[in-house]
Amino acid sequence: MAEPLMIFDEVRDVIVASGGEEITKCMQCGLCTAVCPWHRMEKEAEFNTRGMFHMGRLGYDGYESDDFLFACTTCNQCAVFCPRGIKIPDLVRSMRSVIAETGGIPKNLKAVVGSINSQGNPWSQERSARADWMKGYEVPAFTPDKEYLLYVCCTSAYDGRSQKVARAIVDLLKAAGVSFGVLSGEEQCCGESVRKIGAEQEFTNLAEYNIKLFQEKGVKKIITTSPHCYYTFSKEYPEFGADFEVYHYTEILADLLKQGKLSLSKSVQGRVIYHEPCYLGRHSRIFDAPRELLGAVPELNTLEFHRSKDLSMCCSGGGARIWMETEAGLRFSDVKVQEAAAKDVNYIATACPYCIVMLEDSVKNQNLDEKIAVKDISELLQASL
Repeated sequence: MAEPLMIFDEVRDVIVASGGEEITKCMQCGLCTAVCPWHRMEKEAEFNTRGMFHMGRLGYDGYESDDFLFACTTCNQCAVFCPRGIKIPDLVRSMRSVIAETGGIPKNLKAVVGSINSQGNPWSQERSARADWMKGYEVPAFTPDKEYLLYVCCTSAYDGRSQKVARAIVDLLKAAGVSFGVLSGEEQCCGESVRKIGAEQEFTNLAEYNIKLFQEKGVKKIITTSPHCYYTFSKEYPEFGADFEVYHYTEILADLLKQGKLSLSKSVQGRVIYHEPCYLGRHSRIFDAPRELLGAVPELNTLEFHRSKDLSMCCSGGGARIWMETEAGLRFSDVKVQEAAAKDVNYIATACPYCIVMLEDSVKNQNLDEKIAVKDISELLQASL
């Protein structure tokens, strides 16, 4: 005889109290499950959005496995199409916070939270090394007379591949005469991913620290290198009293291009396809600026994936999945790379450090690294200066 399902009103109440009150609005129509990228894969996934919320509403606390609650990439496709307008990634975060309170998060994510607490970044790198990406490179320091703070995300600060993106953005801003500077390592992680893990206290600590630092330094406007930082600064930090103007670098550069302050003259020959970062597109509604920038590079032939904008498939790096293992046959980035290869492209372009990590892994795993290069948009623009 099957064991009875254990239902706990207090579990549901904690989810609601943690910001998941919209869970009561779900009418179990299943559209979220239908549009979820997990169900476009060649292998059947354990993850089921509707089932997850059904258990949450019941107060069942058995949804904490790596392949279930922590499988969600928070790509926001379900929320875009939800007939009730439920902010589903926020519900996922609330449910994860219940698990985080009991220490039940996956082992890989415990290491991320531990690194945040000890080093102020999720990559288990020394706090003192945050500014190493600037070594041998002339980057202006932020002072109150500068118009913008350039906030370089943890990935671009510590990861050797992604450091090239930070330097490319610096080159472009300098070429356009933008008044900007950096804080040289005093800042900490924005906290977007750690909040998606469910570690609310750690996120609060980061937010309060960064807001205080920015205010003390006289920051009014921020340019981010990552869509995840953009989302957090613009949509989550205001909960803690932040009042900054926040821009993703593609917005700034697209505007400079229209004003004639950014000149792209060198040809970059080849075919490029644009991969839509979820936190730039669906979450933040920035669809046009990246395409305008790619379209301005001389002789670069731009293509689109079969599914784009609100229908675009996630790379599977969001929602803290970048630190977790995904077996072959269930990797979203593999699907994107396969389609790009079928279109005979030379470049996959994106504007997110997590997307670069995931797409480059898939290009290498499929032995396509001699045919396809994964590039941040800034790197293609830098080549055209």
